Amino acid sequence: MTPRAIVEIAVKRGLDVIAICDHNSARNTAATRRAATGTRLLVVPGMEITSSEEVHLVGLFPSDEAAAAAQEEVYARLIGQNDEEVFGYQVVANEFDEVVDLDQRLLIGATTLSTEKVVALIHGCGGVAVAAHVDRSGFGIFGQLGFIPEGLKLDALEVSKRSTYESVRAAYPQARNHVLITSSDAHYPEDIGIVSTTARMTAPTFEELTKALAGRDGRFIEGGCVS
Repeated sequence: MTPRAIVEIAVKRGLDVIAICDHNSARNTAATRRAATGTRLLVVPGMEITSSEEVHLVGLFPSDEAAAAAQEEVYARLIGQNDEEVFGYQVVANEFDEVVDLDQRLLIGATTLSTEKVVALIHGCGGVAVAAHVDRSGFGIFGQLGFIPEGLKLDALEVSKRSTYESVRAAYPQARNHVLITSSDAHYPEDIGIVSTTARMTAPTFEELTKALAGRDGRFIEGGCVS
């Protein structure tokens, strides 16, 4: 899952927009964006943040700087060091697929930020907040909390590749009040684009994506609109 390999496969599979969302880190997003220079692919800087309740929340950001600002807050609230014999190497690469660093933080762990504070952090950095794989018992918001807290300003709920929008709405009534998206959550190259979201937009840009998630100005998520 190197920057150049990710871009090459995404382009080959006809994707227009991808997001790089490592666990509790955004250190590989800028390199992947640079690797996409000269292609039609938009690479959105992202991060999959683990709240103190062990809920996975995806932040999608308008720029590398915004993602880095969010990462700084996340890193300040991560505890522990990585055990490479147990969890493997946490590689930071450049756009040429060269390893430039190994992150020693325990990125697989939970932050000390509550779910509400993670969402507030994402929005404070200009991003959109998505509850990840809500149909999974492990690390999904319904599996961890049992419900979506009142007033939690999520921009979308993500459905994993194993479910459909219809099945999630049937299983979790609160999902009917939120926009749904689906993504591959790829950890291996062959999984990139195995499922995807169709957004009706005028161009593949972050601004257009935010409009589609909000259902503004004629933009929308196909099949994922609030029922």
